[in-house]
Amino acid sequence: MAMRHHDLTDPGVGPSPGSPGQESVPTGTALAGYLRAQATEFLRALRLHRETGGTGAASGAQASVDAARALRRSARRISGSLHTYRPLLDPDWSEEIRPELAWLSGTLALEHAYQARLERLLGALQRLSGAAAVPAQANTPAAGTPVAARAADVERAGGGGAAPHTPPGVGEASGASAGPAHPAAATERGNLTVGAAKAGALLDRQLTLARTRAHSTALQALGSSRFHAVADKVALLASEVPLTSAAATTALRPHAAAAVERLSDAVAALPLVTAGHPYNAEALIHGLSPDPSPHPQDAPWHQVRLLLRLHRYAGEVLAGDETVDVRLLQAGQALNRHRDASEAAAAAAQAARTPRIAPATAYALGVLHADQRHEVEAARYAFQQSWHKEAVGTA
Repeated sequence: MAMRHHDLTDPGVGPSPGSPGQESVPTGTALAGYLRAQATEFLRALRLHRETGGTGAASGAQASVDAARALRRSARRISGSLHTYRPLLDPDWSEEIRPELAWLSGTLALEHAYQARLERLLGALQRLSGAAAVPAQANTPAAGTPVAARAADVERAGGGGAAPHTPPGVGEASGASAGPAHPAAATERGNLTVGAAKAGALLDRQLTLARTRAHSTALQALGSSRFHAVADKVALLASEVPLTSAAATTALRPHAAAAVERLSDAVAALPLVTAGHPYNAEALIHGLSPDPSPHPQDAPWHQVRLLLRLHRYAGEVLAGDETVDVRLLQAGQALNRHRDASEAAAAAAQAARTPRIAPATAYALGVLHADQRHEVEAARYAFQQSWHKEAVGTA
């Protein structure tokens, strides 16, 4: 696949006229080759998704997931390239297809995002309450039993936390070790252990429901007339790219450099000095706010992540998929972890707003929220380190 992509983009990278020994200068022809290659990948993924979408076998389901991922990948790259190099493309066509590609990519990404968020939160709950704290209850179900079943076992054992005169879950958590040396610490650990099971069950219900709805939405989107219109435009793009009349002789590097400048300006506005110190608790500010809107500090970091992605795609047009900048890759991975942690923290906070939950459950969700916000800080620190290396390497 990489060789095919390379073959499509190479014709656009030729020596400038009248200078046979000069370095090749990518022009709009290279952009056309890149867009045709991505459109071809989009159509190939779409065909695979249609072939495997109705298969009940596990292998078919995995192939369908892979096809949806490939659809998102191609849609993002086409949309990002249209954004960076829009002066070289027909403006009406470009402005018409870009929002549709963004809609498609976002719709297909939701199901995977909810599943990954649930796995992240349940893993964090297990880590915070002890390696075996969540599943290790009396009459523990076999591995693979849903979290809700484990919470039901805790409930039957008397860990409901509904009685105001008894701290929720203290007896169940501390019964295994008679006469703890530190009763307060044991009580706190017991609340977290029992609360973690209940919090996990609550998150499992909420995020599984959201994932199921996202799956249905994606299936409806792929069968809609809106999607078919997008697919038709991409099919035409695979054979003919609507470049402007001057695009064939217009250099691409100035437009790619503009993408780098936008990224650098956005990074310059980030508090990298603060991010230079890990776990500085800056991300916990407003953590107890009742406002369910996204965390006010996260938006600039999310914007940098999008700009970094556009920068990577612009580089792919110039150099092909084979050229990977390790520093940019590490910076992008740090920002992906930042997004995942911030969204997981928001999910924990949203679950904590559920009416009439037990105090132990609310306590566990609060600890989980704080843990994920510290993960946000750790990701910011990792990005700061990667970006510093990038700046030094390009200086």
